[in-house]
Amino acid sequence: MYLLWPLLFLHVSALRLTLFDDRLKQRKQEGRVRLVGGLPSSGRVEVFHDGQWGTVCDDGWDLAEAQVVCRQLGFPGAVSVTPGGHYGEDSIWFFVGSGPIWLDDMNCKGSESALSDCIFKGWGVTDCSHKEDAGVICETGTNVTSNRQFSVDNSLGLSHDLGLLFDSGDGCDFRINVEDTSEEAKLTFCVHSTVLMFYPELKITNDSRNLTVDVSQTCHPHVSAFLRYLYTRQIDVSITSAQCLHQLAFIFGVKKLMEDVGRAFTVLLPEDNTFRTQVSMYEYGVRTHDLVLQENVLQYLSWNCEFLMSSPVWSTISFHMMDALLQRSDLIVKDEALLLVALERWIQDKGNEISSDQQAGLLNHIRFLLIPVDKLYEIQLTSSILRENHEKLYLTGLLRGFQFNALPFSKIRNQIHNMSSEYLPRIYTGDKWSVFINDTTASYQYQPYHYVQNNRMQSFSTPAHPSALYREQRVQWQAQVFLSAQECSNYGISCTSFPVARFYEYGNQNMYASTIRYSNRLILICKSKNTVFHVQDFKNDIAVIPNNSSMGLPNPCPDDYSFRFVVRPEYI
Repeated sequence: MYLLWPLLFLHVSALRLTLFDDRLKQRKQEGRVRLVGGLPSSGRVEVFHDGQWGTVCDDGWDLAEAQVVCRQLGFPGAVSVTPGGHYGEDSIWFFVGSGPIWLDDMNCKGSESALSDCIFKGWGVTDCSHKEDAGVICETGTNVTSNRQFSVDNSLGLSHDLGLLFDSGDGCDFRINVEDTSEEAKLTFCVHSTVLMFYPELKITNDSRNLTVDVSQTCHPHVSAFLRYLYTRQIDVSITSAQCLHQLAFIFGVKKLMEDVGRAFTVLLPEDNTFRTQVSMYEYGVRTHDLVLQENVLQYLSWNCEFLMSSPVWSTISFHMMDALLQRSDLIVKDEALLLVALERWIQDKGNEISSDQQAGLLNHIRFLLIPVDKLYEIQLTSSILRENHEKLYLTGLLRGFQFNALPFSKIRNQIHNMSSEYLPRIYTGDKWSVFINDTTASYQYQPYHYVQNNRMQSFSTPAHPSALYREQRVQWQAQVFLSAQECSNYGISCTSFPVARFYEYGNQNMYASTIRYSNRLILICKSKNTVFHVQDFKNDIAVIPNNSSMGLPNPCPDDYSFRFVVRPEYI
């Protein structure tokens, strides 16, 4: 009888440990989501709560909620929602939704990190049936214009041999278990603990024998290549793998690879002309506090703001991304009025997701002073959601815009100093302020003392300043592109690399030098992708077009780009 007590004690202790492990696992899974009944990137949405999986009612189910689910699962974003039990009771192809309906009347902003962070009735509070189970179709990151790759090479002397060691698995003594967010898909890799000890953030010790990491299922195909990088310091990065590799480098604390993937991503940015990958990478950069990645993406989206505003992604971007974009002076748009219209459309699409205070904050970023006076007049005669919600703030902006256009600089000088960036121009590409050179192949016809203008030389004129006071005072400009040393020497220019752009004022030079300066820009546009990949300023009227060596990265569209010269006048 007494011999049974130790056995009973061990049994009870083991049972307690098992129950403790189960509770830990449940806490770890709390709030997680999974897709059931469809493909890996689509299906009925289920959420884990109180120890079991349950569904979500499609009341209030929209693209904002779908974006949260898809990003929580590691996908770039959402393509569409599938309401009404598409993956449930009415479907002959998929399993019927069952169990509790955990969430109802969802109200997400779209920027939350988890579905359970959104506003909803309460856990299990619902009046729905499983015929109303919500589903999503997630973006897989494959909607790109090419499968171009960028090679990261930080290899050492033994990298090749270490790569063979990883491939063979000989002598491996450490296991890495990779799970997805639902813990239904698992991968196991056998590696060498000696190699992992080079990465202190993993906290690998001589006593360690395994490590479990949570990696979204969409990133599972890239884990092996990442682990091989730990051996070889070599890896190929594509637009479809960039976010996964960056995420893995973040988890494992491989800061050098994070930096390299971030740099590679700046080259790969033009590969996705839907902007879904770029927006997803920005949100990922916010979650991981990667300021460099955020800046790289914001710069690209700023340069391509005209295309972004006309894309379906525009209505899905988060408030904090919109706030960051509107504060930038490197936004490329036709004019400020167009930006105001796009902002109003975005707010209307967002509906109640954007609070009154948030709307006011965004409206304050609009530079009314730089809206052409004729468009200011049109704006005051039209109604809009921003004007209805913030009439005083809106009318104050219009009034200051009229003042800026009607008063001489001497009158408003002190006021301008207090306006910060309100009077500083963005990069306005309207016909009044820019010229486009598309031909990068034609040659000059050179004769002594005479140059015949061709498609790579354009002359045009602009007002001296956007203010209505300067509307009739014109400045003459000449834009040129040189492709060879001979072309440069013909104009007395010394060129060390090609192509070179020249943009200068001729005629009444320096007539407004005491009041106005010109911070002109050169925009380089990929013809094949119709996207901006670089913006360059001018030094002494010359802009050297960056090549592969000066950029440090491959040119995303070599020999396939065009030029837009933009005049940017501002009061001194």
